[in-house]
Amino acid sequence: MNDFSELERELKKLRPVQPSAELTSRVGSALANSEEGTAKVIRPEQFRINWLGLGLGLAAAATFLIFARVDFHPNERTKPTIASATPSLQQKAAALPNYQATGLTQVVYSKRDEGLVFPPGAQGPSRRVRTAKRETLQWRDRQSGAQLAVSYPTEEVTLIPVSGQ
Repeated sequence: MNDFSELERELKKLRPVQPSAELTSRVGSALANSEEGTAKVIRPEQFRINWLGLGLGLAAAATFLIFARVDFHPNERTKPTIASATPSLQQKAAALPNYQATGLTQVVYSKRDEGLVFPPGAQGPSRRVRTAKRETLQWRDRQSGAQLAVSYPTEEVTLIPVSGQ
């Protein structure tokens, strides 16, 4: 039982002391004088939402998005520009006088987007697309009916203008 009495004495020492009369009178006079107290009180009216400002901000953001829209559909002014072109079938067949051109086959086996580039002399950035294909030209001799076929790889680079960036 001795342990509990010591513990009780220690707990009584930890109890708060009664405030002095001077402190009580100072707190009472500060509460009675409301002019000093209101300067330090946060008023909830200051934290209300300004609906007019919020509406104007959203209208400005919507206007910006309308004017800064990005056009992802190419039209006549943004047609792809071909950096390298191959001659037509008739131009290639002109070198063989007795042969008649019978066919041209193009098989695309690789097409990759190489990202944005800034070509010299262009108004803005362009997207470079590299296409690798195999072309097969076929001719037929008019007199004997013999056929000739030539196949070779080609690579084509296409620059597509980018609008809205």
